[in-house]
Amino acid sequence: MSISWVRRGIGYIWLLLELFKESRPLHVVLGNESCDLDSMVSALTLAFYLAKTTEAGKIFVPVLNIKRSELPLRGDNVFFLQKVHIPESVLIFRDELDLHALHQAGQLTLILVDHHVLPKSDAALEEAVAEVLDHRPIEQKHCPPCHVSVELVGSCATLVTERILQRAPEILDRQTAALLHGTIILDCVNMDLQVGKATLKDSKYVEKLEALFPDLPNRNDIFDSLQKAKFDVSGLTTEQMLRKDQKTIYRQGTKVTISAIYMDLEAFLQRPGLIAELHAFCQACSYDVLVAMTIFFNTHNEPVRQLAIFCPLVELRTMICGVLERSHSPSLKLTPAPSPHPNLQAYHQGNTQVSRKKLLPLLQEALSAYFDSMKIPSGQPETVGTTREQPDKDLDRASNSLIPAMSQDDEEPVLPPTPMNSLVDECPLDQGLPKLLAEAVFEKCSQISLSQSTTASLSKK
Repeated sequence: MSISWVRRGIGYIWLLLELFKESRPLHVVLGNESCDLDSMVSALTLAFYLAKTTEAGKIFVPVLNIKRSELPLRGDNVFFLQKVHIPESVLIFRDELDLHALHQAGQLTLILVDHHVLPKSDAALEEAVAEVLDHRPIEQKHCPPCHVSVELVGSCATLVTERILQRAPEILDRQTAALLHGTIILDCVNMDLQVGKATLKDSKYVEKLEALFPDLPNRNDIFDSLQKAKFDVSGLTTEQMLRKDQKTIYRQGTKVTISAIYMDLEAFLQRPGLIAELHAFCQACSYDVLVAMTIFFNTHNEPVRQLAIFCPLVELRTMICGVLERSHSPSLKLTPAPSPHPNLQAYHQGNTQVSRKKLLPLLQEALSAYFDSMKIPSGQPETVGTTREQPDKDLDRASNSLIPAMSQDDEEPVLPPTPMNSLVDECPLDQGLPKLLAEAVFEKCSQISLSQSTTASLSKK
């Protein structure tokens, strides 16, 4: 049996599957649960490198660590895949491959890229991890006992680029180079020295890629287009907007979620059926309070922040709004804004330097005050974030997506609701493992190979 997954029309041959036998392991290159652009591209390009440089017969499959339905929430990922002519249909997502079943059958080898700590729900897979390639400080107590390559650079794609150019430069084609080049530029904020995210190694390999492929897009052009796509919410439903960039805190069974919404508050509040959708979203996820922090730029390219607090519980909503209004450390400088519903309180935020990260302690304080007023012991808060959170300031800066004039504490919009390299247990697969096994992968590959003729016209692009 010979099955090939080949993008001949595109020139990006990143997966070759052939001579599959039931006893042969599947080598899965797994990105992190945020599946931001760096994680996605690093998984795709590292799998490409391994498939091209490893002895024949080994099967390498890059897996995007989210559900397929969540890809539209990552506008920069979708935009970049389209720009380099990689159809979504050729990608494999976490809900399409049962890694636990493969592991139990002795057919799984994992290569982790852009992360090195698996969530508790995937703890059983740790013994299948054969290699780690990451750009974050190692958590020694949680890192798998295998070959680990870690270097604190701005983008994990830089480390993949280094490996390809040092060990097999002949395999690098323009499409793979474009993926790596654009990702490093976005991750390193267009190599801006004032931001300080790009390291010398990041700059070195961007320059090497540009020397090898002089027709790569201009840095400013690719950065601006990717940055714009990242924050583009046009076409998203209200639920998708709320889930795109979300953090949640728990206190004594009470859940408060805070979402970054990349549009004007007035436009957001005027969305048809908004209140019903907020009700449905909170009910589906058991949220007691939903805080939306809208972020956009005015005509002077200055950031504007606004808040909307949705909570049907009058006492809890009143307590949260009171704490936010009275806060002096930091002061949000809130002024009330028109609201379409009594369960939703809206504000203009005068202090634009107060990001969601700085708002979270105030929400925890509000929950404590609420439980004190109800004479219920609150205990210690448990915080669950959907973006990567690290105590180290340099690492925190390196994991943020920075926009000019916006606080460096802003988190990049990523999804699904699972953090990277943290001790949070929730995982997008907690509701049940996908049912498909290895056979489904090869069936998918067969279908893709049949569709190659439809994309052959792209070969000249």
